[in-house]
Amino acid sequence: MASVFVRLDRLSKRFGAVAAVTDLSLEVAKGEALTLLGPSGCGKTTILRMIAGLETPDTGSIAFDGVKVVSVAEGINLPPERRRIGMVFQSYAIWPHMSVAENVAFPLKVRHVPAPELRERVRAALAMIGLSGLEDRPATRLSGGQQQRVALARALIHEPALLLLDEPLSNLDVKLREQMRVELKLLQVRLGLTLVYVTHDQTEALSLSDRIAVMDRGRIEQIGSPRLLYERPETPFVRDFLGKSVTLSGRVRGVTNGKVAVELACGAGAAIECQAPAGFDLAPGREVEISVRPEAVRIERANGGAAGGALEGVVEAVLYQGERSECEVRVGSEAILVYAAPDIALARGDRIALSIAPDAPRVWAKPLAP
Repeated sequence: MASVFVRLDRLSKRFGAVAAVTDLSLEVAKGEALTLLGPSGCGKTTILRMIAGLETPDTGSIAFDGVKVVSVAEGINLPPERRRIGMVFQSYAIWPHMSVAENVAFPLKVRHVPAPELRERVRAALAMIGLSGLEDRPATRLSGGQQQRVALARALIHEPALLLLDEPLSNLDVKLREQMRVELKLLQVRLGLTLVYVTHDQTEALSLSDRIAVMDRGRIEQIGSPRLLYERPETPFVRDFLGKSVTLSGRVRGVTNGKVAVELACGAGAAIECQAPAGFDLAPGREVEISVRPEAVRIERANGGAAGGALEGVVEAVLYQGERSECEVRVGSEAILVYAAPDIALARGDRIALSIAPDAPRVWAKPLAP
């Protein structure tokens, strides 16, 4: 890992009786794009606002490049304007009474940058984000995507050491959101920005991040690369929040040579072989769950029953997505969601066979009943 630029040490924050963030520590490397991912109310925006200086933690400290900007114990709390940060909000916060150039120039004006330098830096910032020629256009005459670019240029024009983004793409339509994801990633890599990004959108997190911190109830559930978290989640929460999973209940039949055979409880009459996890009680008869990503399940038409090792199911619904179809399939007593290739035309009531890629399924402890 490159040198640490942002260090959060044992941060906590409460709002009345609600614990928004609890004893949280985190490091962000210089030039890294790190995403705080989680559902509404998990504490991710509160963390971003504490980094920015818009909220004060109850305990803990924050350091930028080895220099503390917040330390509750030492009474240190630098105001936002002294932290060398840029921030883009969900609403963009574009001033409607200003032109595009005036919006972008504002951080330089409050820093009393001379007019000739200010004009040149505004011109360069607008060229960087593809808005050259729109300097004099009223901000109210911009599209949503253009306003997002103006907010980004305004956040970057004073050359911040750290860029903070709070759900910046959530107000855009799907096509523009996809375009802006690519543009933002290219810009971050080209400028070598240290970036902390907040979102509840798993697609944004997977595509933009060097690392993702998945959060729940004010704590980090797991942190790592997008591929690591998607392929090797450590908790059911991470598994289910970051992507879709096919999950089936079963009982341990036995363990042989590091492989555990799980007999499914759905009545499908098949046992699934999985890699035995370390430090996990796999006594025969123990109730467990197995999970696998939908793309690791292959669908074929059932001709005279499922082949050995495959599960037989009945299609209950088909949602055509263009590049694939999402199929709700009943396997015994359980319903699961799997993906079908575009060249397989399926309809409600079709009998199919499901085969799972080797080493794809994982074993989990059966959750306790509520």
